[in-house]
Amino acid sequence: MGCRKQTDRITLQVGDSYLTSHLVAEYVETGMDYEATLDRAMDDLPDLDASDDRLDVPDAQAQKDGAFTRLTNLSALGDALNRDPEHIHSAIQQELGTAGQYDDGRARYNGEFSAADFDAAIDAYIAEYVTCSECGLPDTRLVTEDRTQMLRCEACGAFRPVAKRQASNDQTDRPDVEEGETYSVTITGTGRKGDGVAEKGKYTIFVPGAEEGDEVDIYIKNISGTLAFARLA
Repeated sequence: MGCRKQTDRITLQVGDSYLTSHLVAEYVETGMDYEATLDRAMDDLPDLDASDDRLDVPDAQAQKDGAFTRLTNLSALGDALNRDPEHIHSAIQQELGTAGQYDDGRARYNGEFSAADFDAAIDAYIAEYVTCSECGLPDTRLVTEDRTQMLRCEACGAFRPVAKRQASNDQTDRPDVEEGETYSVTITGTGRKGDGVAEKGKYTIFVPGAEEGDEVDIYIKNISGTLAFARLA
């Protein structure tokens, strides 16, 4: 944030925007101290809540369909996140490690998955494709620059490339995470349900009872695609 002092006005810069205080007249007419005027103007600025609490994302609605599982409210999820439902669908397939079909806001995935599985995949999507890594706000949009998909924040102006996750074709390598094993991890984020989130290799791990910044030992209960669900060891 910066401030320009001119002969007839005070202009505050917030990000790429300039705000002219309504205290200008008082500053000019009364000769109020410059710093005091700046403090008054700052007090009048709206609070910027640097979190993704403004996201009102509905819980995933899963429906068993024979050998498949349907996600019946993908369109509503796309509206809540301001993202193309088909883009979310593609990311969910990668997170769950399965194939699927998308049609008119509804999606079907090969295999049996719970609503919690879908919620975890959506949390991972939000972290990668929605939330600004600088200010933490969800006021972002996906753009393509020089053939690279970027996440650009309209709140603070930050931008970054989004990761392209690819499944390994080498089946002889030991996976980064295995069911029934214990690992030491650092909690780097928080899911929508309040669970701690850690990353290990290609896996996103959800740990109830852990908070961001914690270094904990965890026991892997089950794995679904690139998502793992753990408890504190």
